Amino acid sequence: MSDAEQTSESSEWQPTASYEADPASVSKVLLLYSGGLDTSVMLKWIQDQYQAEVVTLTLDMGQPGEDWDAALEKARDLGAVESVLIDAREEFARDYVLPAIKANALYGGGYPLFTALGRPLIAKLAVETARAHGCDTIAHGCTGKGNDQVRLDGTIATLDSDLGVLAPVRQWKMGREEEIAYAREHGIPVKGGTEGAPYSIDDNLWGRSSEGREIEDLDSAPDPEVFQLVTRPELAPDEPVELEIGFEAGCPVSLNGEALGLVELIERVGEIAGEHGVGIVDHIEDRIVGLKVRDLYEAPAAAVILTAHRELEKLVCTIHQNNFKSGLESQWAYLCYAGLWYEPLRGDLDAYMDSVNRWVEGRVTMRLYKGQVIPIKRNSPYALYDAGMAGFGESGGSFSQQASPGFIELFTLQTRLAHRVRDGKGEE
Repeated sequence: MSDAEQTSESSEWQPTASYEADPASVSKVLLLYSGGLDTSVMLKWIQDQYQAEVVTLTLDMGQPGEDWDAALEKARDLGAVESVLIDAREEFARDYVLPAIKANALYGGGYPLFTALGRPLIAKLAVETARAHGCDTIAHGCTGKGNDQVRLDGTIATLDSDLGVLAPVRQWKMGREEEIAYAREHGIPVKGGTEGAPYSIDDNLWGRSSEGREIEDLDSAPDPEVFQLVTRPELAPDEPVELEIGFEAGCPVSLNGEALGLVELIERVGEIAGEHGVGIVDHIEDRIVGLKVRDLYEAPAAAVILTAHRELEKLVCTIHQNNFKSGLESQWAYLCYAGLWYEPLRGDLDAYMDSVNRWVEGRVTMRLYKGQVIPIKRNSPYALYDAGMAGFGESGGSFSQQASPGFIELFTLQTRLAHRVRDGKGEE
């Protein structure tokens, strides 16, 4: 693009949102960079389109099998003035995954929110890195169809309204084939198999998602090749395995009696659970932008840890706490899914989750077998459970069973009265 063309475009530019980057003001861009096709094309495209310097930010959030050195070298080869790598695994586990565990967070009853949990941290670190390197703009690879654009744009605008946001995929007219052609034209390395990549993949410490193309066909079962973290249940070992998860204040702290940090515990549980076919979720999901989509999730660690946490929480909480908390959990999951991490209500909900989880201490043993997670043992110093009081002791219960008829008389009073008053009225 010539200077005259850029000047003309800038003069005609009208933002849809206040946080969108003004092309005339873009001079140094912080690009969220994975090293894949989209962000590599972006790195070159931003330099050509805006004559801007580009700093890349790459985040290690527990994605398996990544070569971070290669990603940084590729960024520099493509013209990045600086390439930054941040190991964010501990912060991600402590400040994002752990609150989700305390909230038993599942969106739509199935999705453990691993991508949604990662986005506010990515946006936060992008803002911090942009400030540190004198950038005026943050660029990301989100499309105009997904949830991530809402999560990243909204969080960046919340944390620093002075930073502009660029989303090149929303601007350019390139499909995947055009991106590949652009990459080849500009000497951008294209990984083998990129042209035929059948799915969009996203992963981190807490799980992996696959979506798009063949997965969108609801009449077809998932291709077995989709699953990379979890063994298909029918191919899992024929012998079950038992895992004991220990908790303190709602936080997983041990595996089979061995004290572990949260990141290592999640990784180990995920590896064992995945081997035994645990954690596959075939999910129909309502996106923020109004679409219904089919996603395939692999979340072996989440399937085990959330189950154990929920079982222990049920043991130590009253019926009223358990009934009330389930509604708050749905609200917490929605706020996270919708990218509203900094919504004050989420902080309010966290305060309640933390209060309840003060008593979530103890151990839960689960049996993993061909995709199933079955709790088989529970123990807590704060258990609201007494075998004698429940009626299983030799005495038949430590409370007076003669008191029961009076309780039943009062407990059913309104129901019995309503039945007598309204009996037969429904047929008139």
